[in-house]
Amino acid sequence: MTTKKTVSLEDWNKKLSQVHINKQDLNKLIMNYLTIEGYKDAAEKFSREARIQPNMNLEHITDRMSIRNAIQEGDINGAMEQVNDLDPEILDTNPRLFFHLQQQKLIELIRAGKLDEAIQFAQEELAPRGEEHPEFLVELERTMALLAFDDSRKSPVGDLLDHAQRQKIASELNAAILQAQSQDKDPKLPTAS
Repeated sequence: MTTKKTVSLEDWNKKLSQVHINKQDLNKLIMNYLTIEGYKDAAEKFSREARIQPNMNLEHITDRMSIRNAIQEGDINGAMEQVNDLDPEILDTNPRLFFHLQQQKLIELIRAGKLDEAIQFAQEELAPRGEEHPEFLVELERTMALLAFDDSRKSPVGDLLDHAQRQKIASELNAAILQAQSQDKDPKLPTAS
């Protein structure tokens, strides 16, 4: 069992004042965050002001943000086309990501009230993936449960229709793109060289 230690504000401020952060490391940390999270304009301005080179080609940020925006708008087909144009290997080599994108497409069909199309899509595209990867079946069943309710948003699985679900898929895809481009997929502190 771990015990929590309470630190007074005075002790905290004293310890904090003893920490010295190298400005160059701090600038690298900020640039890392801006590029990974897709703040291209801010990264360009920060690059000029701090005289630090970004850790990636800033044009790649535009591609990633276009894909992220497509997902956040519910245009899963458009996002998948853009990913395939960027690097077809990303979806070909990541069955879990591909399943999640297909699952999100199913959610978008249900959201749009295209229930017959949703059922057909689930049978033709997602059910075979569930057979290939049984670990996907629980997620598929949870998504299909949306069809069982008149008002899916108020159902026990209504969270799948929240914007946060789109954001989750967009973040997962963004991380996969960054990894394919041999970039950090999560913002983090720079390591000592």
